[in-house]
Amino acid sequence: MLNTQINRTYTLSKLLPLHKPFVTGDYTTHSSSCAYSPAILRQPTTTKKSNATRTRSTSVGKIKAINIPFLNKTNVKGVITIQPTVSSAIDGVGIGGVVDGISDLLGMSFLLELVSNDLDPNGKQKTVKAYARYDALDFDINVYTYKCDFDVPEDFGEIGAILVENEYSKKMFFKKIVLNNDITFTCESWVASKHDNPEKRIFFTDKSYLPSETPEGLKSLREKDMESLRGNGQGERKSSDRIYDYDVYNDLGDPDQSLSLARPVLGGNDHPYPRRCRTGRPMSTKDPLSETRTLLPFYVPSDEDFSEIKKANFGARALYSVLHAVVPALDAIITDKDKRFPLFRTIDMLYDEGVNVPPPDNGLKTILPRLVKGAVDTVDAVIQFETPETIDHDTFSWFRDEEFCRQMLAGLNPYSIQLVTEWPLMSKLDPQVYGPPESAITTEIVEQEIKGFMTLEQALAEKKLFMLDYNDLLLPYVNKTRELNGTTLYGSRTLMFLTPTGTLRPLAIELTRPPSDDKPQWKHVYTPTWDATGSWLWKMAKAHVLSHDSAYHQFVSHWLRTHCVMEPYIIATNRHLSQMHPIRRLLLPHFRYTMQINSLARLALINAGGIIESTFSPGKYSMQICSDAYDQQWRFDHESLPADLISRGMAVEDPNSPHGVKLTIEDYPYANDGLLLWDAIKQWVTSYVNHYYPKANLVESDVELTQWWDEIRTVGHGDKKDEPWWPQLKTQEDLIRIVSTIMWVGSGHHSAVNFGQYDFAGYFPNRPTMARTKMPNEDPTEEEWQSFINRPEDALLKCFPSQIQAIKVMSLLDVLSSHSPDEEYIGGYIEPAWAAEPTIKAAFEEFRGSLEKMEEIIDSRNVDPKLRNRSGAGLVPYQLLKPFSGPGVTGRGVPNSISI
Repeated sequence: MLNTQINRTYTLSKLLPLHKPFVTGDYTTHSSSCAYSPAILRQPTTTKKSNATRTRSTSVGKIKAINIPFLNKTNVKGVITIQPTVSSAIDGVGIGGVVDGISDLLGMSFLLELVSNDLDPNGKQKTVKAYARYDALDFDINVYTYKCDFDVPEDFGEIGAILVENEYSKKMFFKKIVLNNDITFTCESWVASKHDNPEKRIFFTDKSYLPSETPEGLKSLREKDMESLRGNGQGERKSSDRIYDYDVYNDLGDPDQSLSLARPVLGGNDHPYPRRCRTGRPMSTKDPLSETRTLLPFYVPSDEDFSEIKKANFGARALYSVLHAVVPALDAIITDKDKRFPLFRTIDMLYDEGVNVPPPDNGLKTILPRLVKGAVDTVDAVIQFETPETIDHDTFSWFRDEEFCRQMLAGLNPYSIQLVTEWPLMSKLDPQVYGPPESAITTEIVEQEIKGFMTLEQALAEKKLFMLDYNDLLLPYVNKTRELNGTTLYGSRTLMFLTPTGTLRPLAIELTRPPSDDKPQWKHVYTPTWDATGSWLWKMAKAHVLSHDSAYHQFVSHWLRTHCVMEPYIIATNRHLSQMHPIRRLLLPHFRYTMQINSLARLALINAGGIIESTFSPGKYSMQICSDAYDQQWRFDHESLPADLISRGMAVEDPNSPHGVKLTIEDYPYANDGLLLWDAIKQWVTSYVNHYYPKANLVESDVELTQWWDEIRTVGHGDKKDEPWWPQLKTQEDLIRIVSTIMWVGSGHHSAVNFGQYDFAGYFPNRPTMARTKMPNEDPTEEEWQSFINRPEDALLKCFPSQIQAIKVMSLLDVLSSHSPDEEYIGGYIEPAWAAEPTIKAAFEEFRGSLEKMEEIIDSRNVDPKLRNRSGAGLVPYQLLKPFSGPGVTGRGVPNSISI
């Protein structure tokens, strides 16, 4: 067994036979035997939050490019650090062969070429070459080191770039290259073998330059590097490629397997949608508009694939494990897909006893320790769920009306509640198709519920009425959905009243079925009642609304408004902002891991027949509803937190309020905490932007920035390119608003809708993803009505998801809610390029300090008895926007990016 002592290294002769730095391969092997193997080498793990600023990689000396004093020629030494790869759930494992061993022995592992900032007198680049030789494997910091020596002429000038050629037969992950003259190249990138890609890789120093400031010797390299990332829009992408290009969502369906799995293309006039990364796979033989699918993970540019260098419980690997091991195991043992839970006690058994499954292979218990456990006295494994926090605090919280409303402010989907500003409530859909547009929630019904408080007119004037409105979005899909097996759907409205104590009280739920060929429009209003039958109908109406809210949360608040809309930003950034561009370096931490997670979602989550379609009420129409929401609701200028609140009537602009807005509901935990985070992000961005753009004309004259923003609007979100609400990009304030919005979406917005999923929906009666049966009073037969009257609990259990549906969703939510041990939290790490600039470093320290203060503020709010939407008997404290967290399902922590 290896003894990992501090600073202990191993020479080449001792290591070469056993420990090779190229234990990786291309996407050629994806068998289950390698998918869950333990990591070969693991990074040190720490869950303790340090108050000191941490860098993502260890630096040597002060990070900046400087002029070097020369006497004829100066020997400049360099150290290259390479990240070891691990056996992953995404990629296969290969071992470097004889050729690689010879390269090491000859001291020719990499060919490096320093590039001067200056051109020679003939206008040509000045370069110096040297080979790097393998040095050692340091077990303490888990990196391979290589060393090289350059003989640099005295007139070489300042070093600005380095070219790298990988002599190995496999790709290598370069972390950084450090020269002994205080120059650092932060790489964090895969370098393909020269046999796969003969073009030398280009890396620049940590000094940032606007395009107009680029040194003459680097201008051609700056453009060449971006060109290498754009591609030409042709051919099928390989795993070693680094190409970022656009395509529509034409790979969710699988018509080649079955015509029943054909799905419409998302993106274009019929179904507007953001663009995804192009893969270039062949088109279907059954549907020429659809791209073929594979069983292997879809292409992402190589620098977006972190599965080979992250730990076993890295988010992408954990998600892949659930999708390709846990879910199939559940499908195999639960053969009756419609089998329901006969009693509430059988639901509780999922937490007390779990579900026996065949023993998994290759370390699945290591990857998913919370979920997959060993069984007692059996060779089987057990999928056993932890009790969600909400139920652990209060077993009956899911049953209560006040909790039903509170979670709209402090729960999993705080993005849907809106102020009622018009009365009566009216549908905007065509009445010839969908029936009379007037809501059945009348003034009389409302005043019956709020009598003793005020009239309806007073409630409207004093901003006391709020609602969830899924009527017009869902109504076009009701009849279509009802043709599917085992599900149903309504259009819905839920009306609530703000009480004098600052909490919400439900007033009415309206469920609507549009007319069909043989039936007229049906709509009914349910209210809290004090008789048994009315009380059970009210509970079932809430279950239907919750299934609608669960679908909207997952399709729109979560997938569309974070994962999906971010991908065009990532693609455009790589295509148009150079490595050395300061805005790219600001945004990059907020883009890591997202494209890989999105590709897995297309592979097995949002695809035809995937988990979303099989477990949410709209079924095969789920992503079409998502497209409709993008078309009807999404606006970039409403995606910042203040603008989103104002657009829903949940806040108004107020320059005298602390955050520039005044909340309509003062105790709105998501908004209260979110505005703290938004202000911190915006202040950090303001300091950063004003440093690099001290004058407005520098923004408008930045050609890379202009091309970046144009492509986001006209290509990445091209279906909305003609909308008048797109912000202009001419001044520092324009840039601050745009960049702050993108950073907020990838950090605060995503965290608010993601990391509480298990706590709030892990007990599925609290947030059922599906309602499988219609309301008992919708055109019932005598037998159906008597069955409901005799056993209303059975009617509710029949309405809930089936056993296989519930367990699949619970397994997925457990993983989606988890932080990996090496999660990168907002404000937690300082990027080397930021640390290289004293002004930026100081601004980052201020940013981090504001986040630490924010944690204290949130803690104090959660124990304030006056804040009844976050503090009270049995309530789970609202912590989803606390910036820092330990690993696992914690219900708090804001990563930089969409990392799961």
